Amino acid sequence: MVNLVNIDSRFDLGDAEKPINNISYIGKIVVNKPYNLFNYSNIGYQTYFNSQDEIELMERLFFDAYRLGEVSKNITVVEPVMRDANLVGIDLASIKASAIGGDFQESPNGFDGKEICALARYAGISDKVSSIGIFDYHSSFPKAGNMLISQMLWYFVEGVNYRTNENTISAKKEFIRYQVPIDDDILVFFKSPVSGRWWIEIPFISSSNTKLKRHTLLPCSEEDYLEACNQLIPERWYKTKRKNEV
Repeated sequence: MVNLVNIDSRFDLGDAEKPINNISYIGKIVVNKPYNLFNYSNIGYQTYFNSQDEIELMERLFFDAYRLGEVSKNITVVEPVMRDANLVGIDLASIKASAIGGDFQESPNGFDGKEICALARYAGISDKVSSIGIFDYHSSFPKAGNMLISQMLWYFVEGVNYRTNENTISAKKEFIRYQVPIDDDILVFFKSPVSGRWWIEIPFISSSNTKLKRHTLLPCSEEDYLEACNQLIPERWYKTKRKNEV
């Protein structure tokens, strides 16, 4: 099963019945065999570029969607999402026109240069990311746009260089375990003593035809742990648990 993260102003769900293009490929991944997509996360979507039907569909499929304003306000909120990704796509249309330079990008809103480089670095630091792509590039890109793309790649490579390889059995044995009772559930959190990053356990359900067939550690934040201590179930834990039960 694969987790896909798309940094884009649009969900790119499109119409799965129409030929594939740059705004419809996610829909084909969802409905076409071999159904290897476990989770899809969009980072930086802008509401006016997406229909209400698409927004509701993302909710029904238990996919993750983070609005541009939410991420710009606190970019660290998507670090756990990127840490759980296998594939990452960055659409240059997610960057605002003033950061790209020239007339290629017409939208005045989007990520600035610092934010998009931070997201690229998060992708690099993730132990699970095996592929990253930068899309919607044109040969007529201005010099500033080409320089920004180069810096994005540089930050991704730097992130790879600082990977801590915590996605291994031996590393997980060193994690600190925390148990938080909420109603009828006991949420199990883990914290790395090396990086200080957090995970939450998705329980194995033997009576269900689960997709993962094993206990799974879902990357989360310390805020998720603190909210759980205040009896608030983390949204990403709930969504992942539901997908694992289907």
